Amino acid sequence: MYLPITMTMIEIRAIHSPDEKSDICNTILRTLPNWFGVEASIVDYTEEVKAMPLYAAFDGGKAAGFIALKNHSPFAAELYVMGVLQDYHRQGLGKELVAVCEQYCKQTGIEFLTVKTLDASRESKSYERTRLFYLATGFRPIEVFPLLWDSDNPCLFLAKYIG
Repeated sequence: MYLPITMTMIEIRAIHSPDEKSDICNTILRTLPNWFGVEASIVDYTEEVKAMPLYAAFDGGKAAGFIALKNHSPFAAELYVMGVLQDYHRQGLGKELVAVCEQYCKQTGIEFLTVKTLDASRESKSYERTRLFYLATGFRPIEVFPLLWDSDNPCLFLAKYIG
């Protein structure tokens, strides 16, 4: 069940402490087993975000969601990992996090924002929602990489021009 939230109660801010980035990522990803059910992946994300720009959404003092960016070049960045607590799904929080990343990109001269997710050729209700979310926020499918992760998890690469 989703609890209605008012976006005015939510504060999104940049997180600078590597340990805080790691803690927020770890805590939220572990609540989302339909998307992040592989322990090794959670451990990797938790470590990798320490060195990335990361924004977290807080409802009071509680982190309700986060998004981390991986800078690939002066012109392109990737939404590397994103997680929103299920009670906050479909409330606009994810769109707000993407918007903050777009602002970061514009301020730093980045023209393209990309994201990778599970392709529709592998059936998953959870990832169907994820793909619809990315389409709704302006991303467009570019290419499927059937073996980037492994043969059971074909990767859909999406991009968005923001420059």
